[in-house]
Amino acid sequence: MLLLTRPDCPLCDEFAEELAHEFPALAAALYTADVDSRDDWRELYGRRIPVLLGADGAVWSEGVFDPAPIRRRLAAAAAGGL
Repeated sequence: MLLLTRPDCPLCDEFAEELAHEFPALAAALYTADVDSRDDWRELYGRRIPVLLGADGAVWSEGVFDPAPIRRRLAAAAAGGL
């Protein structure tokens, strides 16, 4: 999992904290990266951060933290759907 953020982004910090609280195992394996460190990320996600990307690059969640889409993705992965 990859969380795209920006330095000094309160919304990004809040997202990461809530993710760690709601999904501690997922957060333990989480990588973070500055969305501006790559041109393709900045172009695709620069106005949408924070953005949580799955291992396949699919957007799992973005903006304000909402656990529902993450739960759905995890359930689908557990069922062999991802």
